[in-house]
Amino acid sequence: MNSQRGAGGTSGGSLAFFMGLIMACAGGFMLLDNIVVSNSWGFGAPLYRISYGGGWNVSGGALLIPFMFGVGWIFYNARAPWGWILACGSLAAIIFGVIASLSINFRTMTLLNLIIILVLTVGGLGLFARSLRRS
Repeated sequence: MNSQRGAGGTSGGSLAFFMGLIMACAGGFMLLDNIVVSNSWGFGAPLYRISYGGGWNVSGGALLIPFMFGVGWIFYNARAPWGWILACGSLAAIIFGVIASLSINFRTMTLLNLIIILVLTVGGLGLFARSLRRS
C-alpha cells in the first residue's frame, strides 16, 4: 500500500513544501513591490516613428482617426470586415505603443533589502523543489 507522506506523495515533507511556498511568494511579492513602472510618452510625443522617405511621427491622436472611421463603418454595416480591421488594428496599435513606451526600473533600496528579497525568493524555491523530490 502506497501512503502519501509528504508533498506530492514524496517523502520530502509538507512543512518544507509550505515554508518554501510562503518564502518564495513573500520574496516575489517584495521583488515586484520594489519595481517602478513609468512612461516616457508625453503630450504630443510620437508613439511610432516611420523613417521611410522624409520620416513621419505618428502620435496617439493620429491613430484615433482610423479608429473613428472603423467605428463609424461598424455602425453603418457591422458585417463589413474593413471596419473591424480599422477599429481593432488602430486600437491594438495604440495599446502596443503605450506598452512599448513604458520604462521599468528598481526603486532605490539598500543592499540588505535586496539580499533579503533574493534569499527569500531563491531559498523558498529551493525548499519548495526539495520537498517534491523523493529521498
